[in-house]
Amino acid sequence: IFPGVLLVVLAGLVAWGYQAIQPPPPKICGSSDGPLVTASRIKLRDGRHLAYREHGVSKDVAKIKVVFIHGFDVCRFLMMLCGQELVEELGIYFVSYDRPGYGESDPHPSRTVKSQVSDIEELADQLGLGSKFYLIGYSLGGQLGWGCLKYIPHRLAGVTLLTPASNYWWPGFPSNLSTEALYKHPPCDYWSLRVAHYAPWLTHWWNTQNWFPILGAISKSPHILSREDKEVVAKLIAKGVDNMEHVRQQGEYESLHRDLNVGFGNWEFDPVEMENPFTNNEVSVHLWQGDEDILVPAILQRYIAERHSSWIQYHELAGSGHFFPYLDGMADTIVKTMLNDKE
Repeated sequence: IFPGVLLVVLAGLVAWGYQAIQPPPPKICGSSDGPLVTASRIKLRDGRHLAYREHGVSKDVAKIKVVFIHGFDVCRFLMMLCGQELVEELGIYFVSYDRPGYGESDPHPSRTVKSQVSDIEELADQLGLGSKFYLIGYSLGGQLGWGCLKYIPHRLAGVTLLTPASNYWWPGFPSNLSTEALYKHPPCDYWSLRVAHYAPWLTHWWNTQNWFPILGAISKSPHILSREDKEVVAKLIAKGVDNMEHVRQQGEYESLHRDLNVGFGNWEFDPVEMENPFTNNEVSVHLWQGDEDILVPAILQRYIAERHSSWIQYHELAGSGHFFPYLDGMADTIVKTMLNDKE
């Protein structure tokens, strides 16, 4: 009798464990139980929808067209906006979009770096941005900047990476350096990132359980913010650009958790070992980093910048954290640097 009872108990525990790690199905925008569709959207070749938001001058008269890629746990609303005077003077058009699973863009169950680059190219084509456009990628969205440099360099007029999140498991990093960078995070963060890399099937459970502290960027813990960041974030929230409910409205798994799995999983290429895709240096690439950034440690950016010093211009800001692009006047400086290729 006892072996039979034990078998039943073990089977029950396995079934419970399996159910516990399964994420709930997403609530697709426009579906019967999903949020309403309020954004402008395009329909991609695979049938998914991509939501976007336009800023600046009309693209029909714009001289400069910029695609902005948002970071982790935000959406198209958290756009890095230049001053209106600069926008009109230079004729700049911006488009920001919801990455898959965020905001009002449909989830992509097979999301990869390459598939997201394809989304960007298709967005540019459907909006009629021309053969080339500028690209600005921020934080975890900045990782896609590396993807665009890898897969569609022929479409890029200029690239700016703003504190782009580094994958600590890119093989080109010296192991001692990537370990040092990973352990600059508090334990709850480096364990969450380890789970995303080594056991992505546990990412949803890990970041929704109540036994251990979860990733600080999901729980909105203040430990992830520098002194300057806290001031900047307070101003952003006061302006009403937090949009937390909108960001995660289709479910945390397809937005946040899958984002971690892709960003810190095994990549099909290594940005650290990437060669200059522009043979004549005809396109300028800029990488910006705050030296007090807690979310993205500067030491890995310095290593990448040194490895690619022949074709990437590195700008490190003393005393700045992760949210430096939203400092007053900083967006103008970043865009003018990208366009003028000088500070």
